[in-house]
Amino acid sequence: MTAFARITRSTVEGDAAPPYASNRLLAALRSEAMTALAPYLVLVDLPADAVLFDAGDDVEHTYLPCGPTQVSLLVVTSDGQEIEAASIGFEGAIGGVVSAGFKPAYGRAVVRVPGHAFCIPTARLEEIKTQYPIIADLFDRAADVFIAQMMQVAACNALHPIEQRTCRWLLFAHDRSGNEPIRLTQETLAQMLGVQRTTISAVARVLQDAGVIHIGRGRVEILDRPALEKRACECHDAVEAHFKRVLPKFERD
Repeated sequence: MTAFARITRSTVEGDAAPPYASNRLLAALRSEAMTALAPYLVLVDLPADAVLFDAGDDVEHTYLPCGPTQVSLLVVTSDGQEIEAASIGFEGAIGGVVSAGFKPAYGRAVVRVPGHAFCIPTARLEEIKTQYPIIADLFDRAADVFIAQMMQVAACNALHPIEQRTCRWLLFAHDRSGNEPIRLTQETLAQMLGVQRTTISAVARVLQDAGVIHIGRGRVEILDRPALEKRACECHDAVEAHFKRVLPKFERD
């Protein structure tokens, strides 16, 4: 079982304002709604492999990832095996979204690509939703795309070969990385896709030999995005199209 890691409060250097625009949901909020949320948002560091909550836990905090930060929602079997059901980045939030704050959690939420996130007590978020329908609507939209992604991933895992699934995951991570190398190990990717590390190593070697990616120590660089898209299944494009229909328009800095 993944150990719980310490999550620490981060700081914003100098007199800079908190980078709310680095999360798609916060960036969509008008000033009045953002003013209501801001006093309760704390910017925190999320290290790799930190467990935000586990199956059966009370979901006491909601996290809104910033920039390349990526969190996996995992289903854990009775013998301890894990497989990813969904991946959440700067486009959404983890905890207190689908269930409107009700608990306990069904799965395990683990940080896969480290970085920052805004954290807010889930009970406080629920109170603010009742006061500001625009915030409630935004989180309802986030829940919609979250469920859509889980449905598509379930179909992908059942129907598509591992190379296509790997490319699908790398495309999602690349969307969130801002063209920076993805901080990820092959072992972590294998765990999320429910395969052996040797299987992922073989796929990664094929992609690297073809000039699609470059693999470093704990880093994956996307060299040829169009080639990666061609090798992926339709699942990435299907989910991304739904994101664009349901969530507000958003441009990364």
